[in-house]
Parts: sequence; structure tokens; C-alpha cells
Amino acid sequence: MARVRLSVGERREELVRAAIEQIEARGVSDVRIADVAAALGVSNALVLYHFASKEKLVAAAFAHAAESDLAQLRMSLGRRTSAVRRLRAAVRWYAPTGQAKGWRLWIEGWAVSLREPALRAVTRDLDRQWKSAIIEVIAEGAAAGEFVCADPEATARRLTALLDGLAVQATVYTGSVSRTRLQGWVDEALAQELGLAVQELTTERRRSRP
Repeated sequence: MARVRLSVGERREELVRAAIEQIEARGVSDVRIADVAAALGVSNALVLYHFASKEKLVAAAFAHAAESDLAQLRMSLGRRTSAVRRLRAAVRWYAPTGQAKGWRLWIEGWAVSLREPALRAVTRDLDRQWKSAIIEVIAEGAAAGEFVCADPEATARRLTALLDGLAVQATVYTGSVSRTRLQGWVDEALAQELGLAVQELTTERRRSRP
């Protein structure tokens, strides 16, 4: 049976999705253009026509894999509720005990990006988008008097550094720390950064400005 002819955009998406699957199965370092081609039953030349090198294909795969997580993050932070509740939902979702996907993929990507400029540029941009979204909501909550935070950027960087570190521990050393304990650490860190008690993370009450 003849293959359905795809548009350029459809073909690129098909190749990127296949690359993500192969990266998850083999790791970034070991995946080859030939693996992606074989998974789809196409030639190496077709893959290289759309992506001039393995590095560019891998970079595109990472960007695609992260887009759904970024969309979910923006949705969580855009809800009509307090900044505190939105922040708690976002960091719990992003933490290694939440529903954010692809931690193993990202850990490998960080390692490879040390040597691959194309991938490093992609991961840096995605990291910037994640931090910017968190900074915006922290600044909003501080301005509304929900909590006190003199430096939203520093707070966001400390929180994301904690989440990234916990993700490495939970992914590489599976079972070393319980889900409940990890969630507790995340809540404690968020509350401390915002100058709140942990119990206040689930309330809508606003604090008075000093």
C-alpha cells in the first residue's frame, strides 16, 4: 500500500515525534538518523532533507517535547485564582512527583547540551520561558499583597533549581525518596520563599501589606 503523501509540516512533525521515541528508548548520545528513518520506514536522506544533521533533529525534538509542558504551565498560571494557589499548582505539577513528562529526556539533554551548541540554545530558551512565567506570577502576587517577595527573579531561580535537582534524584535514583516527602519539600520551599506558613498555600486569604 502506498504511503500517504504528507505536507512539509506534517512530515517534519512525524520525524520529530519518531525522534522523541527513539531518544527515549536509546538515549540522546546513541540515537542515530538511521534509527529514526527505520522507525518510519523512510530513507536517511529524507530525514536529512528536513533536518540537516542529527543535532538539529534532536534540538527540534526537545523543543517539541517541551511545548506541551510549557502550555500546561501557562494554563496553570493563568487560572482565575490567587497567585499563591497558582504557584503551588505549577511547582507541584513540574516537580518529579507531578504530571510533567520527560524528565529522563531532559536530564540527558542537559548533559548533551554541554557539547552541542544547537541543543544548548534550545534548552536555554525553554528554561528562560519556564522561569519567566514563574517570575511573572510571583511579582503579581507580591504586588497584590498576598506575600512579600523583594526579588521575584531570585525566588524563581531558587525554586526551579530545587525542582531540577529533585528531578535528577528521583529519576536517576528511583525510589530513593518517597513521593510524599518530595511534595512536602516542594511545599516547604515555596512557603519559605514567600514568607508564608505551609498551610497558607491552600488559602485564598491575602496578607496585609506592611
